[in-house]
Amino acid sequence: MNDLVVHRVGRGPEVVLVHGGAGPRATWAGMESLAERWTLLSVYRRGFEPSPPVRGRHDFEVDAQDLAAVFQGRPHVVAHSYGVLGTLLAAVRDPASVRSLTLIEPPLYFLAPTDPEVVRLKYLGDTVLTDGLDAEPDSLREFLTLSGAPGIGAGSLPESARAAVRRAQHARLPGEIQLDLDVLRRNGIPALVASGAHTAGLERICDALAAALSAERLIAPGAGHFVAAAPGFTDRLERFLTASRTIR
Repeated sequence: MNDLVVHRVGRGPEVVLVHGGAGPRATWAGMESLAERWTLLSVYRRGFEPSPPVRGRHDFEVDAQDLAAVFQGRPHVVAHSYGVLGTLLAAVRDPASVRSLTLIEPPLYFLAPTDPEVVRLKYLGDTVLTDGLDAEPDSLREFLTLSGAPGIGAGSLPESARAAVRRAQHARLPGEIQLDLDVLRRNGIPALVASGAHTAGLERICDALAAALSAERLIAPGAGHFVAAAPGFTDRLERFLTASRTIR
């Protein structure tokens, strides 16, 4: 395959889980019951131990190359946040490599470039990815809060949040991605787009993405950016996966 670490658990059809800026444990909490009927392959992206370090910086192009190898068995794929970027690049290049796509709160700003909420979201994300802990403090806290980082109050930032910002700094900006989403729609790839009803900009992006892919749309509030932990998400995801098993 490649030198990424992929943890495998469960039995049944394969479901690849691709995390974003947070690690797999935080991203996929709440989905453990799926392992009773599905084989869950949890990818550790470069820069997240025990996978190797990044090649200079986090880059969705490198993610796409890594994931192309992981997708060789034509799995269902569930991707979150920054992890959606590499997932979509790999799927667009080889639509036959994925059985279905579940896409959770991706930073695909180009889908609604003039929406004020999306413009604000892009500003916050780009600022933190560029300036890291030197970003304007209020913007940094706002971004960390909407990203689901715990313990973001008025005092000093928790070390876990500081470490996450340092890890993400200098990542390739999401606005640089170029995608022909029509490829996925023309190839009939079943898709589910999910969000957590906590940030208006992400809701607008997810609405536009669902329209572009002719995808099912799921809004699952209650867990912020970590939508997988929201009440009812796992049941709804499993219904989608089961329906998608018989397509193509």
